[in-house]
Amino acid sequence: MNTQARAYMYAASAVLCWSTVASAFKLTLRVTGVHELLMISTLTSFAVLLTASAIRGRLRDVRTWTRKEWVAAGFRGLLNPFLYYLVLFRAYDLLPAQEAQPLNYTWPIVLVLLSILLLRQRVRLRSLGAMLVSFSGVVVISTRGDLIGMDFTNIEGVALAVGSSFIWALYWILNMRGDGDPVLKLTGSFAFGSVYVTMLLLLSGSADAVSLSALLGSMYVGVFEMGLTFIFWMQALTLSSTTARISNLVYFSPFLSLLVIHHVVGEDISASTVSGLVLIVGGIVLQRLGERGAHVTIQPLPPDSGSDGR
Repeated sequence: MNTQARAYMYAASAVLCWSTVASAFKLTLRVTGVHELLMISTLTSFAVLLTASAIRGRLRDVRTWTRKEWVAAGFRGLLNPFLYYLVLFRAYDLLPAQEAQPLNYTWPIVLVLLSILLLRQRVRLRSLGAMLVSFSGVVVISTRGDLIGMDFTNIEGVALAVGSSFIWALYWILNMRGDGDPVLKLTGSFAFGSVYVTMLLLLSGSADAVSLSALLGSMYVGVFEMGLTFIFWMQALTLSSTTARISNLVYFSPFLSLLVIHHVVGEDISASTVSGLVLIVGGIVLQRLGERGAHVTIQPLPPDSGSDGR
């Protein structure tokens, strides 16, 4: 198997894993609470990332981190995994998986918006149009197609699902700053995140005993949403001759996810969900087509895989 074929294999593995996690969120939340899922998945992911960093011989690099780098790692850990997944899991707790998943997928467009506001980057008219297209998809999904009545099915869930994309986009912007091994940086984030989650459970006293199914589901999320899949994607980027060769594979993930949600979770996928997701992804694709030569660059998932697009 040549190098490019191996890159495709790793990329396809990552996309397939991401396609299952929305269903895993929903199924696990049926048997446990948000805090318990957050705790177990975060610790599991930290263990995976720590092991990966150790195998790659990168752990020794933390000895050279400055105080500023430790503070930055602590703040990144506050955003991801702590706040991001706390908000996202609550959104999945309130909404059908078929709605929460595409609403969360708006983060690349939110990234452009935050880049304009925080980084003072210029934006083209096409980018503004792309944002409108994507956010029209949010409205379609949130109202289940009732665009005239504008009756939002669960305003709190919608706000949390879209809000999680703001947290993720902010995390991505912060990760653009500074050098360093991306897996090790993510390991540091999850180290601090594990501390924050533990503090949350101790202060709230909300932790309950978990069943075996809840434990296994939470561990699955930790491995295949937060940990191992990121490494698959990083390996794909490293092996591929160009990032463009594998970047578009990411767009299969939300549509494959709907199939898994239907067959595994048992949700009947509505036409409004499919239509809204097409608009969201269409806006992202339109933005990427218009970003060539522009200052605003967006990427799909995850945030640490490079700065030149995929």
